[in-house]
Amino acid sequence: MEISDSVKRFLAGTEVVVHPDDYTIVSIPRREEAKARSLMCNLEPFSSVTFDKAEVSVVLKGEEWEGLKGRFSGFQEEGPYRLFTFDIVLDLSVVGFLAAVSDRLAEAGVSIYAMSTYLRDHILVKKRDADKAEKTLRNLIEECKQS
Repeated sequence: MEISDSVKRFLAGTEVVVHPDDYTIVSIPRREEAKARSLMCNLEPFSSVTFDKAEVSVVLKGEEWEGLKGRFSGFQEEGPYRLFTFDIVLDLSVVGFLAAVSDRLAEAGVSIYAMSTYLRDHILVKKRDADKAEKTLRNLIEECKQS
């Protein structure tokens, strides 16, 4: 994939932060929505709660989920994952930042779960692939710095 000059500039200025905690991705049935909404007041950073027509999707630290999952029924969970944050404030008009990241990680055989906040992009990578993902991303950033 050809990376545009604007994306290269953003990647060259990006610091990849790999969070040390294990994370879990959870799908909670909509019938449990009221309980899921109560989570929003108590979760620690980094966490995410997304309401979809079919589910409530939650990303949170694995140990936090272990303490909460007894409240829910019918959920599905996946983990452990490692959270990667692209620590640069992204201009919302930039096209292709995550495409460049996901393309490079796909070439390395690393599956990602992408999430964005207003200011930053984040990905979750299976813990067993975290070292490979970190090396791949650091190489990508170094390439962008040199171009």
